[in-house]
Amino acid sequence: MYDFVVVGVGPAGARFARRAAEAGYDVLALEKGEVGTPLACSGHVSTDLWEYVPEEAKGRLLQNRVYGADFHVGGPGTDAERFYKREEVSNVVDRVELDRTLADAARDAGADVREGHTVTSVRERPGGVDVTASVAGSEETFEARMVAGADGPVSRVRDQLGLPGPGELLHGVLAFDDEPDFGDHVSVHLTAPRFFAWRIPRGEAGVEYGLGAPPGHEVRALFDRLTDAYGVETDRFCSGAIPVGPPAETVSTRGFLLGDAAGQTKPFTGGGILYGMRAADVAAEVIEPTDPTTLERYESGWRADLSREIALGRWIRRAYSLPEPVQRLGLGALSGEIAVHMDEPSSFFSREHLRTLFS
Repeated sequence: MYDFVVVGVGPAGARFARRAAEAGYDVLALEKGEVGTPLACSGHVSTDLWEYVPEEAKGRLLQNRVYGADFHVGGPGTDAERFYKREEVSNVVDRVELDRTLADAARDAGADVREGHTVTSVRERPGGVDVTASVAGSEETFEARMVAGADGPVSRVRDQLGLPGPGELLHGVLAFDDEPDFGDHVSVHLTAPRFFAWRIPRGEAGVEYGLGAPPGHEVRALFDRLTDAYGVETDRFCSGAIPVGPPAETVSTRGFLLGDAAGQTKPFTGGGILYGMRAADVAAEVIEPTDPTTLERYESGWRADLSREIALGRWIRRAYSLPEPVQRLGLGALSGEIAVHMDEPSSFFSREHLRTLFS
């Protein structure tokens, strides 16, 4: 019997598998296809990422360094307000290779990481849980003391455990232009309903274009208008759900959720790489597979770490729906040098940022 079966080997699942294996637990991690594919998430992340990645991998993963963002109320070609820092705000990384690197780190720690395993059912029972997966046309059932659902925004584990879904699922799309671009600022367009569109320079790897919007909107048509306005043709089109707002519960009797499955994302960007790995660290620190009562420590622990940032992130997102004149006024008043952390809205109220804002 395994101590943990982890379903989904994205950043959150791989991080938990690694940390739990390092703690001496017997860990099986299952990915339905190949780790890192299909791509459905941007590779724009804060520099905190490198705390979670083996040091020797940075040179292989890093594609570009970003020092700020240009915010447009309108589309390409409209006036922008620039927000910047003197040091790197964020980095652009090879997103597929990031997942593979994190999965390899889990393997190196002793976790049994298996690809091509599509989980079809999860059944809790006294003393453990049975996880059944489809493998090359047949089914195999694995016994474990606990199951971790890190299988994305439309989580089968979550459904099988009877846990609620995130507050909202947005529809996100992205695609790429292969023309190299070493620009050091991303572009943000507040043109998508209740969310935004973006352009991210990726150095030698080209440019990423993306957009997110609530269901019911013609997201592909909005995206095409964005790329047409930039005058580019893109390829490698990707589409996926973006969970916003954690559910009321992320633990059951013998299971728990991580990452997108738990809605552990930034409401104002949809990004969840760092939030998911932070929650994974909490889980690895407090959950004892032989003691189901420790699941409540995970529930309270990850919320204590992230809930304030998520709540403030909701307020930032509300600004996307303000009338254009108000948006222009607010962006103009706040633009310039900043001292905020892209994963922590609370840093807006830090002494350092307020000093920079009013200097």
